[in-house]
Amino acid sequence: MSNSSSILVIGGGFSGITAALEAAEVGYEVFIVEKQPYLGGRVAQLKHYFPKLCPPTCGLEINFQRIKKNPKVKFFTLAEVTSIKGQPGDFEVTIKLKPRYVNNNCTACDKCVEACPVERDCDFDLGLGKSKAIYRPHMMSMPMRYVIDDKVCTGSSCAKCVSACEYNAIDLEEKEKEITLNVGSIICATGWVPYDVTKLDNLGAGQIKNAITNMQMERLAAPNGPTQGKILRPSDGKEPQRIAFVQCAGSRDQNHLNYCSYICCMASLKQCTYIREQYPDAEIVIYYIDLRAPGRYEKFLKKIQEDDKIKMVKGKVAKLEEDASGDVIVTAEDILAGLKQEEKYDMVVLATGMQPSIAVEGLSIDVTKDDQGFIIGGDENGIFAAGCAKMPLDVVTSAETATGAALKAIQTLVRR
Repeated sequence: MSNSSSILVIGGGFSGITAALEAAEVGYEVFIVEKQPYLGGRVAQLKHYFPKLCPPTCGLEINFQRIKKNPKVKFFTLAEVTSIKGQPGDFEVTIKLKPRYVNNNCTACDKCVEACPVERDCDFDLGLGKSKAIYRPHMMSMPMRYVIDDKVCTGSSCAKCVSACEYNAIDLEEKEKEITLNVGSIICATGWVPYDVTKLDNLGAGQIKNAITNMQMERLAAPNGPTQGKILRPSDGKEPQRIAFVQCAGSRDQNHLNYCSYICCMASLKQCTYIREQYPDAEIVIYYIDLRAPGRYEKFLKKIQEDDKIKMVKGKVAKLEEDASGDVIVTAEDILAGLKQEEKYDMVVLATGMQPSIAVEGLSIDVTKDDQGFIIGGDENGIFAAGCAKMPLDVVTSAETATGAALKAIQTLVRR
């Protein structure tokens, strides 16, 4: 299937989609392979993203329309690359396609969800919400089709979704498949995962109910999130009035990630605006080692610093504890005041670092990586990195690296 003048893009997030479209719109056949049941990656989970602070429906929907209109782009979801053989200009790629159990007849009418009796923790909401065993990943997901979680679905012994579907869209007997593509070059846009908070013992190791990660905060604030955009603390639904942000939760630490994750400071400053919109009188404290606002983001930092209800404390947080009421007790140093402090908050947000997915989840690709798992090089083997597979980046810079990777992939084909 395909030919060696085509390009494979591994990863269907913002970087992968950008790289695919840049190549396809100058005439090259492109295949996107995405392990999730939807395209859009991490950006789809955000409330707003920089630089314009627009919702993901903005940039993603434009790109989805470009994909739909371009026959040069084909994509596979619930798909994983299992092997790559060959050389630049002539790769043979084996791809495993997991069953979705829902076919193209699906109209997203929601009757299957209404009929399904089984609930699961919603991975798109990072465990903060629930969904049924048959679900649509999120309201603007592409493809606009439901998917069944076969880890919790009871299958043919239930089959209530099959009975409820008027379009014969559900096949509980669907099996895993394998396909082979022949491509000339490969772009690795495998993205990032938040650092595992269970490794942060001093910060509660994920066991403190009201100490959430920065990505969980995005889901709480998003209109399509578990609380329809209302920021409420998870333990009891209380409206938080004192919130702390803990920067470098796992980053810049020799025991965890020994690098700066680039955008975490800006993510926390952005999330301060989420809180301020809903709770004008809330008190916010940001504990930081250094506040980093790269490039033009400096103006945004100054804007947040002008808010008299936002306090910035330079000092590392030593530990988090939980009291009987669910409040979070933060023990931290204040370097500028020369004090060690203990403060109580309704909720704490951990600015967890960005880890390359390829380092955490593994991938059957022979690429050169640095000691943190980011991909380096590529010119010598015809496999090029884009976005956060390359380094920690914001969305706009990820798109720029994707354009560069597309150009390098095309050059590989041209040289051939």
